[in-house]
Amino acid sequence: MTKQVSSSRSLRLLNRRSLLQFAAASLSMPLISKATTAWAQEKLAGSGEVVVFGYGGSFTQGMRKYVYDPFTKATGINVVDVVADVAQAQMTAMFRAGKVDWDIAYIRPDRYPEMHQAGWFVPIDYSLWDNESLTGLPPNTRLVDAVAAYQTVLGLGYDERAFPKGGPQNWADFWDVKKFPGSRGLLAIEGRYTLPAALVAAGVPPKNVWPLTDDKLDRAFAKLDEIKPHITKWWTAGGEPAQLLINREYAVTSIYDGRAMSAIKSGAPIKFIFDGGEMIQIYQAILKGGPNTTNAQKFLAFMNRAQIAAGYTQGTGYSSPNTNQLKYLPPEMVRQVAANPENTANVALEDSAWLAAKRADGKTNGDYLQERWLAWRAQ
Repeated sequence: MTKQVSSSRSLRLLNRRSLLQFAAASLSMPLISKATTAWAQEKLAGSGEVVVFGYGGSFTQGMRKYVYDPFTKATGINVVDVVADVAQAQMTAMFRAGKVDWDIAYIRPDRYPEMHQAGWFVPIDYSLWDNESLTGLPPNTRLVDAVAAYQTVLGLGYDERAFPKGGPQNWADFWDVKKFPGSRGLLAIEGRYTLPAALVAAGVPPKNVWPLTDDKLDRAFAKLDEIKPHITKWWTAGGEPAQLLINREYAVTSIYDGRAMSAIKSGAPIKFIFDGGEMIQIYQAILKGGPNTTNAQKFLAFMNRAQIAAGYTQGTGYSSPNTNQLKYLPPEMVRQVAANPENTANVALEDSAWLAAKRADGKTNGDYLQERWLAWRAQ
């Protein structure tokens, strides 16, 4: 069941053959074990429904198959999915109106502090969670009233047809238009995702990228001045880079790992590079005043179980941070996901606390950064 809030901008335009390949690849996910089903039936059984926010398109299709339907089968609780590009605007409207229609939403980490302080979220009942969930998720991903649902890396992707002998392996290579010629793409809408790549290209180790102090911003913008003439299209929606690589409109671009993995699974000739990428962790939270809070607690407990986390990763292309999921994933996928520590050993983890912190003028660091970004883009 789906309530359509707004259409997703990021649907991929894959052909019928690609979709069939994706469906065939999806069959590799093992059936939910009897142990998981029995545990859910014993601990989480209920009735009624839970209203869960998602992004639509292939993301929601994967969630329906690997998380929503297994949850309903095991617990008797139906999942109603609501679809929008982002949750913040709708959530703000609901809380201002005093009528909350959703139970669970994805929350950007830089927006979490102000929402937490406003009291928008219900504390998570971790007593419902099993041991594999609690030990697989690092403590810093389990907050009092939010939990990291997935982690995504904005890394580098290239068209293997454009570089049959091997393409760019890092951001310095991306900037090297002589050694690796071809059309380039970068994310347009938010500087906090693109500026770290420029710093890494300038020689800053990923672990030293954050916080994005003024001197680092100066260095990043100077580096971006070099590549700006070679950006043939600034992409804005998550599905664009993969499609533009498939269409040969890009030779190399920044791209989210989940979008790249989904395209690769569908047979696209894309290579994804984690090295030097920007990792963002997206939270889930239970909204205070939502219609089905008890069922929402059960849903989060089920979704974060290691085997279901593996299904989440396979179904959406985005990696749950639960490292215990790795034993349930096909070996070839273990080598591709952000939950594998080997893949994320050299990425920059976004400093959401710094982004949310206020400057002397009252603006957040994130707002100041974005103002500088938009001014540079307009030049």
